Amino acid sequence: LGGDVSYVGTAYTFKGGPLVDQLWTWGFNYAGKLGHNNETQYSSPVQVPGNWSKLGLDGQPYARYAIKDDNTLWSWGANTHGQLGQNTRSPGADGISSPVQIPGTNWTSVTAGNSPGNIVAALKSDNTLWCWGQNFEGACGQNSTAVTNYSSPVQVPGTTWEKIAASQGRILAIKTNGTLWGWGNNQYGQLGQNQGQNDQYNYSSPVQIPGTTWNQINPAYNSMFASKTDGTLWSWGYGNNYGGLGLNDRTQRSSPTQIPGTTWSTVSNSYARALAVKTDGTLWTWGRNSNGMLGQNNLTQYSSPVQIPGTNWSKHAVGNNIELAIKTDGTLWAWGENRIGSAAQNNTVEYSSPVQIPGTTWSDVNAGYFSVAAIKQG
Repeated sequence: LGGDVSYVGTAYTFKGGPLVDQLWTWGFNYAGKLGHNNETQYSSPVQVPGNWSKLGLDGQPYARYAIKDDNTLWSWGANTHGQLGQNTRSPGADGISSPVQIPGTNWTSVTAGNSPGNIVAALKSDNTLWCWGQNFEGACGQNSTAVTNYSSPVQVPGTTWEKIAASQGRILAIKTNGTLWGWGNNQYGQLGQNQGQNDQYNYSSPVQIPGTTWNQINPAYNSMFASKTDGTLWSWGYGNNYGGLGLNDRTQRSSPTQIPGTTWSTVSNSYARALAVKTDGTLWTWGRNSNGMLGQNNLTQYSSPVQIPGTNWSKHAVGNNIELAIKTDGTLWAWGENRIGSAAQNNTVEYSSPVQIPGTTWSDVNAGYFSVAAIKQG
């Protein structure tokens, strides 16, 4: 980490003091999504004030969420459906361009889904699950399909929720017993109920998806991914026209189907493509590759996982036509479409192989609609 930095226990120290968790954002800045109190586009990282610990899974094009070191939850950007949790709504681009606190304490994770259904869900340390935003097709889990906008958090029944992820008008969640549940929009079988194309009903309350020992989920747009504790990785839903489900075909699925392999660790995805790390630190990707976002130095589509060069990969994120990943040495890399500078190279050049973003203490990253947020220690 350099001559002035050492590693002690679980915290970095710098010249005798601890490093703090810094939040940096760049790229597209509609409605102030970058949190810099303006709508300026940035092609290099710019710091958001404060000490931040966790990023929200970013499924919304114009709003962002993050948790500070004191477990308070903050939001900023567009607020068309009350998705900022401020008990208010704002039309169009009249968003909030600096972080504002969402009521409550002891938040542990947050996730946001895209329109239709600008939905947000968050967990607290007591394993309660809370939701707000647009209740498109029952996505808030309130046993109602009325298109109601919740501008403040409402609780989803249950007190054993452990992990959550939102996508386009739906939420998936894992309970402490390893069971997987989903609710909201089910147009293409994304809730995994093995229904025929003409029998895919929406659910306004949680329904269980078959299987046990689930431990990680990442739905995005209309493709669903989840892994189990045995290292298997599963996919279902829509978006397989480019092979985005990683099953070596173009067939859509309405129930979880296993992707070959038993050493998968984590997965992230966007429309028709995915990115995953195995337990040996190798990084794999598949699906749509129109802008080189599969990191293969080409524009070829792949319907089965292909490896991205390099080892020791850890955290990763998939955004709109861009992918990013962090290595265990704290370096951050990006590739794919670089519109508005989302690859943080201070340019708008497209990259079909990984390029390094300046800095060596990055610890987390998330990407959305041509914008990126990342945490580093500094």
